[in-house]
Amino acid sequence: MWQIYIKNFKNYLTLERALSENSIEAYIRDVSKFWEYLEITHNDAPSVTEVSDKHIFSFFQYIDELGLEATSQARMLSGLKAFYKYLEVEDVIKQDPTLLIASPKVGRKLPSTLSYPEIVQMLESIDLSTPEGTRNRAMLEVLYSSGLRVSELVELKISECYFDIGFLRVRGKGDKVRLVPIGRDAMHYTQIYMEEIRKHQPIQTDFSDHLFLNRRGKNLTRVMVFLIIKDLAMITGIQKNISPHTFRHSFATHLIEGGADLRAIQEMLGHSSITTTEIYTHLDRAYLQQTIVDFHPRNRGFR
Repeated sequence: MWQIYIKNFKNYLTLERALSENSIEAYIRDVSKFWEYLEITHNDAPSVTEVSDKHIFSFFQYIDELGLEATSQARMLSGLKAFYKYLEVEDVIKQDPTLLIASPKVGRKLPSTLSYPEIVQMLESIDLSTPEGTRNRAMLEVLYSSGLRVSELVELKISECYFDIGFLRVRGKGDKVRLVPIGRDAMHYTQIYMEEIRKHQPIQTDFSDHLFLNRRGKNLTRVMVFLIIKDLAMITGIQKNISPHTFRHSFATHLIEGGADLRAIQEMLGHSSITTTEIYTHLDRAYLQQTIVDFHPRNRGFR
């Protein structure tokens, strides 16, 4: 029944509201994401008429945890409000469940999210003529390409980089392991770093398998990554209060806004309880990789 109501809503927006094609697509995408969320989180998903404000509030908590910035949440709420207003006008529902949802700012406050042009601006401002610059470009490409936590980035091992299949084996919170796709640009710059920089520097024994190293041959710290990003923001004139986690939120936001499946994003971020063996059964690896290819800005034209 959801499909029928969404289709009718689209006709309403086209014929009666005379909205632009882009606006209609945005509204339909927002409602479809909410429907998708209900199917993910409920064995018996509620129908259009059974949705309550609790369902909508929990949906915004969910996308907040995935990293969708407040402005994008506000736009999605606008789409849901338009949908339920339409259903109310059509006498499909008696009470609008979005009526009391006044703000998308649920849960914790997220740091700023960078736009894709801002991401590109920061990446391209890095001086590749220096060893540190080559390393930093590879590091930030990986951070944005795969949505890693900064702690996961600094502990990433060479033995856990499977470039032949385009995946990283990442150890997250609670020592849980997941496979995360890595994009073409991230692999390209990482391989340049490994071949031209890392191979020629002295490496301390305990850090021989760590991918990203400092000048002394040890792994980078989280503070060092934070300072690198702060310096780049200052160089490029970006005024937002950003951190390594901003790249993770940007990764999730750009995938969501590009139309990627919420379950795939949840898996890649490591928000569910995923064990080593479940990696191969929860979602197909080819499906996760295709999500990056289809929806990540570094792998397609971003609009």
